[in-house]
Amino acid sequence: MSVLCYNKGCGQRFDPESNPDDVCVFHPGVPVFHDALKGWSCCKRRTTDFSDFLSIAGCTKGPHNKEKPPEPLKPDLTEEKEGEEQKPKFNEYIISAPKPQEAICRPSADEPMGRLQHKVSASLKQALEKLKLSDPTAEKKEEDSDEIKIGTSCKNGGCTKSFDGPASFSEVCMSHSGYPVFHEGMKYWTCCKRKTSDFETFLSQKGCTKGTHVWKKEDSGKKVVPCRFDWHQTASQVIISIYAKNSVPELSYVDANSTTLSIHLIFEGEKEFVHEISLWGVIDVSKSVVNMMAAKIEVAMKKSDPMKWARLDLPPPAAPPQEPQKKTDEDESDDEDEDE
Repeated sequence: MSVLCYNKGCGQRFDPESNPDDVCVFHPGVPVFHDALKGWSCCKRRTTDFSDFLSIAGCTKGPHNKEKPPEPLKPDLTEEKEGEEQKPKFNEYIISAPKPQEAICRPSADEPMGRLQHKVSASLKQALEKLKLSDPTAEKKEEDSDEIKIGTSCKNGGCTKSFDGPASFSEVCMSHSGYPVFHEGMKYWTCCKRKTSDFETFLSQKGCTKGTHVWKKEDSGKKVVPCRFDWHQTASQVIISIYAKNSVPELSYVDANSTTLSIHLIFEGEKEFVHEISLWGVIDVSKSVVNMMAAKIEVAMKKSDPMKWARLDLPPPAAPPQEPQKKTDEDESDDEDEDE
């Protein structure tokens, strides 16, 4: 008579009288589910699809196993003295989802800000020296011109229109007023948050804000522009990656206190990125650092507590419910007149 094999990943029936040492292919480890990836601790393959996870072939050979694994231990309640509650004999461990740090002794957002230490990589130094951007007083190489060439693309984010003559000045520009965010495989604009995992679909998203086209860069001063940025976390750190090329260390800085981050970057000579974040958790400013590289900037923030953050920024407080307006004497008299 055949019996069921209880090895993980097998689930086949076998004859106990014929059970060679290499007939069963199974997983000796345990299932691992982390950051949407699924796999087994005994092998390296990972997948995001649950059906694909169930079909992962075993990584170890051995005999089939007819011994059913023990069921989880159930509480053994015994009668105690009168007036006392019944308690289980085993130790109880409660695992709960992380709560916002605001409810766990969150420091005030008004505490003084400190400037994070920054480290400049050798690649950035070489790029700045090559492009002669390290000197903030360097003269512009390109001469400004009032002429707009046919085919010039609109400078507004998300707009795909090109200059096609004087008629283009009167066209309505549909663009994104926010900045792009790439996080955990999803891509979206902060102004409308239509999330997608496909990059081409993200690029083709129609703008959500009406305005006028911008055909040329500003003539003077620095231009505030959006920057694509992403973030991830480890057990002890939260790292923000800002994709700004050739940032100028002398003019760029990041200020922070325990719950607020203020980013101010100057990159590619004339572009400026300014952003402030009310952090979901609490950080240790003295152990946080800014790493400046040629292609991006990383803000590595040290967590005050080794807990997983649910998100990067703290959501705004919910608006209090509006109380119904009380009727005045004039309103009551109006109601009486209508009844008559």
